[in-house]
Amino acid sequence: MALQAIAFYLFSAIVIGAAFLVISSRNPVHSVLFLILAFFNAAGLFVLLGAEFLAMILVVVYVGAVAVLFLFVVMMLDIDFVELRQGFLQYMPMGVVIGSIVLVELIFVLGAVTVAPEISAPAAFPVPPVSEQANTAALGQILYTDYVYFFQAAGMILLVAMIGAIVLTLRTREGVRRQKISEQVGRRRAEGVELVKVRPGDGI
Repeated sequence: MALQAIAFYLFSAIVIGAAFLVISSRNPVHSVLFLILAFFNAAGLFVLLGAEFLAMILVVVYVGAVAVLFLFVVMMLDIDFVELRQGFLQYMPMGVVIGSIVLVELIFVLGAVTVAPEISAPAAFPVPPVSEQANTAALGQILYTDYVYFFQAAGMILLVAMIGAIVLTLRTREGVRRQKISEQVGRRRAEGVELVKVRPGDGI
């Protein structure tokens, strides 16, 4: 029990520290790397809770695909870091307001749990025990029955984000040849084939 408590506090401290560095780092590449660190430690917390499937999905999908995709997109955006540092203080008041609102909401949530602990009792065991139903089966039943519309909405949001990342990186650069499918399909034989009569001994 003591070992589990030590692991919980260790993973939690690293997650909180990495999350703070994600939003406070001025270099977007460093922010993505700290995000990957936060995902790994969140997966460790899922393992402690007995949700091995969620931990595996978090590492395989978010760390292996989404976070790496964010990293490559950020590296290809060619961001002007000097201009980014100059405009940092411009958004500080709005950031303080949003952070204060989130802090007040967290205080209300924690205060409600402390004053009325019975409200968190139904959420202690949201899925059946492992002996009655497997972790993966219980998660699939909840996602695709009770929260199927929210699941589809999350998929649409990820699709829009992926399209936005492609649009941001799809730029026309001078000196770079791009494939044009319409021109290839509409090309005629006369445009690509040239008949040359070469006399013997003259060469081309």
